[in-house]
Amino acid sequence: MGKFEGACGAFPLHLTQFSDYGLRLVIYLACHPDQVVSVDEISRAFGISRHHLVKVVQTLTELGVVEAQRGRGGGMRLTMAPAAINIGWLVRQTEPHFELVECFDPETNTCPIAPACGLKGLLQHAQQAFLSVLDQATLEQLLTRRSDLITLLGDSRRGEAPPNLSRDLD
Repeated sequence: MGKFEGACGAFPLHLTQFSDYGLRLVIYLACHPDQVVSVDEISRAFGISRHHLVKVVQTLTELGVVEAQRGRGGGMRLTMAPAAINIGWLVRQTEPHFELVECFDPETNTCPIAPACGLKGLLQHAQQAFLSVLDQATLEQLLTRRSDLITLLGDSRRGEAPPNLSRDLD
């Protein structure tokens, strides 16, 4: 996404860590379609907290995106083809709210100019455009460089850290 340069300087538009991890998890599973993958494996591949991933897996399982099996030999896999997983839908399911500014939530809004301010409408329009772009993408479309993704993710099944090849793949 880039940054918006405004009166207060640059600020990024970003998703929560939960959504970020959810997207990474489904990308990893889609790169390994014929394998049952453990949370530890994904945690190692991305260098992220196992604890946080467990919560993401629980949500994705409840949504029917991931099938998880506990215990020895357990792990997870996608329940749908990557082409059937819409990125906009997935982000909507993993984001707790889309309140970009305080006035988006009438219950907590204390902004005195909200009734006359045009910013809320502008930001809602921008948010709709952002989600509209995500609605046009499927998980399959994020995998056009699958072999590069697999290389970058390394062999986390054996506990090896992923290589730092990002400069070589640009």
